[in-house]
Amino acid sequence: MKVTKPLTLLGGISPTEFMQRYWQRKPLLVRQAIPAFSPLLTRGELFDLACQDGVESRLVMGENAGQRDWQLQSGPFKKRDFPKLAEPDWTLLVQGVDLHNERVAALMQQFRFVPDARLDDVMISYASDGGGVGPHFDSYDVFLLQAHGERRWRIGRQKDLSLREDLPLKILEHFEPEHDWVLQPGDMLYLPPRYAHDGVAMGECMTYSIGFRVPQSGDLARELLVRLSDDAEEAVGHALYRDAEQAAVSQPGAIPSAMHDFAQAAVQRALKDPLALPRALGEFMTEPKANVWFEGGVVPRKLLSVRLDRRSRMMYDRHHVFLNGESWRAAGVDARLMRRLADQRCLDVSDLAQASPQALKLLRAWCEDGWLHSPAGLP
Repeated sequence: MKVTKPLTLLGGISPTEFMQRYWQRKPLLVRQAIPAFSPLLTRGELFDLACQDGVESRLVMGENAGQRDWQLQSGPFKKRDFPKLAEPDWTLLVQGVDLHNERVAALMQQFRFVPDARLDDVMISYASDGGGVGPHFDSYDVFLLQAHGERRWRIGRQKDLSLREDLPLKILEHFEPEHDWVLQPGDMLYLPPRYAHDGVAMGECMTYSIGFRVPQSGDLARELLVRLSDDAEEAVGHALYRDAEQAAVSQPGAIPSAMHDFAQAAVQRALKDPLALPRALGEFMTEPKANVWFEGGVVPRKLLSVRLDRRSRMMYDRHHVFLNGESWRAAGVDARLMRRLADQRCLDVSDLAQASPQALKLLRAWCEDGWLHSPAGLP
């Protein structure tokens, strides 16, 4: 993607300008971001997804006038669980639709001017007239693309983010909108984190939410430390604590300073490899979601081209390539080839002609795992 090229998707500005002026700073409303856009899934297909195991879905019911308490149910659902289409004020939310549909996965690719390490998934919401989830805020960036019907969005940057405590949803107690817009199919609204918003369906409507990952420092530290601990014994060795010079003590409850030093030295040895932390981070960021599994694929005798499975997460740093939670050291021509695969999510015959036998062997193994796909090659 040429990040300096103006995009209709961003209202005629370039990805470079968008990231500098709007990303995590202020909202952007784009009329006809995708002209003549229509839903990539039918209502029935979306409802079918919400009935499947392994698909995260929620059903929200409530009245904006506050005459009935908000209600929240989690899927998987049965068809009889859905309210009648003519009943107002209900919303079905289906998370991670890009994992299950190629067209939705292709839509998400249009937003890869943001690093893959931040791009999360596409949620689709179907709402009857008046449906919504109440005024709220998100901790992540989001693009709200209108796919069908109309939705009224009221947004505001407010300091009071206190929530109502009597509801199963995170609904703001005091919502103070600053802008009021109605979005039609193809229109899109970008919102930075913690920007209060309330979307209400005006008749039947569908909205696609392209959301982004936001690592939380405490969770990230815990995850990386767990991963580093898996290799700690090999990195540190099996030296035993020795204290031949330990004197007799009158305060036996005090931990000896020598033991503090021993522990600190052990941790430092575990982190001695400068690539250990980057490796753990890359493996964590490419770990597939819990509801993702791959089926083994058929590998042709000769690879003519390859493409990543829509569910595969592939990234890289200066020394590694990462795919679906695993890592490999990479250098030279093969490293450039693997980085191209991560960036473009495919390689053609001219790319593969540059691959070493070792790289081709690895690509074939990924095809066997179902992480990568290749059309039928030569007999």
